[in-house]
Amino acid sequence: MAGSTYGTLFRITTWGESHGAGLGVVIDGCPAGLSLSEEDIQAHLDRRRPGQSRYTTKRSEEDRAEILSGIFEGRTTGTPISILVRNKDQRSHDYGKIKDCCRPGHADYTFNVKYGFRDYRGGGRSSGRETIGRVAAGAVASKVLGELGVRLTAYTRSIGDICIPPSEYHYDCISENALYMPNKEYAEKAAEYLETCMRNKDSSGGTVECVITGMPAGAGEPVFDKLDASLAKAVMSIGAVKGVEIGSGFRASRSKGSENNDAFFRDENGVHKRTNNAGGILGGISDGSPIILRAAIKPTSSIAQEQSTITNDGENTTIVVTGRHDPVIVPRAVVVIESMAAVTLLDMLMMNMPAKLENLKKLYK
Repeated sequence: MAGSTYGTLFRITTWGESHGAGLGVVIDGCPAGLSLSEEDIQAHLDRRRPGQSRYTTKRSEEDRAEILSGIFEGRTTGTPISILVRNKDQRSHDYGKIKDCCRPGHADYTFNVKYGFRDYRGGGRSSGRETIGRVAAGAVASKVLGELGVRLTAYTRSIGDICIPPSEYHYDCISENALYMPNKEYAEKAAEYLETCMRNKDSSGGTVECVITGMPAGAGEPVFDKLDASLAKAVMSIGAVKGVEIGSGFRASRSKGSENNDAFFRDENGVHKRTNNAGGILGGISDGSPIILRAAIKPTSSIAQEQSTITNDGENTTIVVTGRHDPVIVPRAVVVIESMAAVTLLDMLMMNMPAKLENLKKLYK
């Protein structure tokens, strides 16, 4: 299987399956000298861990991070960092009744077409548990970015039709509710909506927003490796994501140039923009403003309603998906999106080092 590696200089390879012995990531290109511990990684993994609220799968996993290489005396050595998380609460028998059917909304059919074989236990590599490796890598990338003054803040912007207007954001509320929403009242409304979905044996989608501050101007390549294009690829590679927008996004298609353009001005602190419809990126290159990224997350595909489908042999049938599944993926996707953004930003910053001769002179002369 190709395509399990992402990045150019800061490069990650995720591995493992939902019901295998474990999952993890190998990180290549992390600079030496970074203070790093398993606790640093665990803080991020705990944000996506299952079983923490009524709105996540009841699969009980500690998701404890084990660093196997690349660290000596509490600091990175510059060699590959290997991180392992062991699976401990697999219930593969939950999938026995549906192993010969293609679950609607899942990758079962396409895996069968591509490989002629699939791991039916929770989806194998297409499972949401694959994101464990991404989050572990994102924890490392975020720590490096923190050394550079770059900060990422991701949260649930909407669940179903319940969307928080930016004027109502209260970032200190994000970690105070199970849905990771920056507004307590909207979180309560979203919870009520999810209760209705659950009573109806249904699920919900939503959106995640990520705000990046402190990103210096000048990162990103102007043609195929645009910063926004790379962020979009990184985020779209997450299984449940069906759309990505930067800045004003699709709203820009309904505006005029006089409304959408961000006017520049200079003061004693440097160059700024009066608005940020571009979302911090112009011509594929960061402009120094906050980077605003949003991702649309589809509803959880595994629902307990009877659905029409086909068997692995192509016969028509019906299916009811049982087992332990999230009624909404969005809250657990928050840290995954933040992590893929962090990996991309760090990789782009590292790629930017040889862009100017003066940068090389600073390093070697």
